[in-house]
Amino acid sequence: MKYHLLGFVLSCLAISTNADELNPGEGFISVGDGPVWYKVSGEGPGLPLLVLHGGPGGTSCGQSLLDALGDERPVIRYDQLGTGRSGRPKNAALWRAERFVEALHTLRSELGLGEFHLLGHSWGGSLAAAYVLEKGTDGIASMTLSSPLLSTKLWIEDANYLRRQLPLDVQSTLTEHEEADTIDSEEYASASAVFYERHVFGGERTQRPDDCDGVTGNSFIYETMWGPTEFYATGNLLDFDVTDRLHEIDIPVLMLAGEFDEARPERMREFQKLIPGARLEIIKDAAHASLSRKPAEYRMLLETFLDQVEENHE
Repeated sequence: MKYHLLGFVLSCLAISTNADELNPGEGFISVGDGPVWYKVSGEGPGLPLLVLHGGPGGTSCGQSLLDALGDERPVIRYDQLGTGRSGRPKNAALWRAERFVEALHTLRSELGLGEFHLLGHSWGGSLAAAYVLEKGTDGIASMTLSSPLLSTKLWIEDANYLRRQLPLDVQSTLTEHEEADTIDSEEYASASAVFYERHVFGGERTQRPDDCDGVTGNSFIYETMWGPTEFYATGNLLDFDVTDRLHEIDIPVLMLAGEFDEARPERMREFQKLIPGARLEIIKDAAHASLSRKPAEYRMLLETFLDQVEENHE
């Protein structure tokens, strides 16, 4: 990602600071290649929280469990271009990390977010990290990286480690179909489901948001940017890695991960050490989908962090 100083300065000047004018509701914002759906929940006095969903190609409906924080601060979430309730342009060249960074910057500008907290989950954590490293941290009070993808190489290394813990017959089935290029088979899907149950869902969801009814993701974006499954990367994020720049992040950072997360807690501890002053919280009896598994605990950890950041900021 190239850093153009003049462009960055001009873009910062274009961002207003009238976040106090945020009103609850939903709408659409054009990000150049199509409309993006967004929703603002709550009118609390704290700084707004802008939430980036996972995927790529996922939706923000699962993050509606964070709307409950609206009594403390406005919570803003949006469906990234190409998925959910947002426009779905057919141009495959749009599905690149750099384009999502620019779309996020446009959304921020149009909403007038001068000072706010940023949270990204999974691929949303990739987007959050890429955004602050490309656009800088001016106006961003804090960043929460929830089970983030920060290095594809290390993610796959961890996925392979976790695969080796699966039953031998499941491992054999996965390998057999990957080598035969038959990953669209029912057998492969069934074997993959064992991994998903252990390290993505981590058990029954405590709460399924009503907001997810009828909202669909975009598997084409997922496969273009990532690949066919969580542990088999073939897309254009194959070389994604920001670990050598994490030391540049100069704002408070909270890292969250589930106890059985595919974003392994051991790896998150390594990343924590690379970010000055970063805090790490591990949510027990949860995996990658820690918000839906333990929504109350997730919200409590997040709100405590945001409140402390604002107290120290005063």
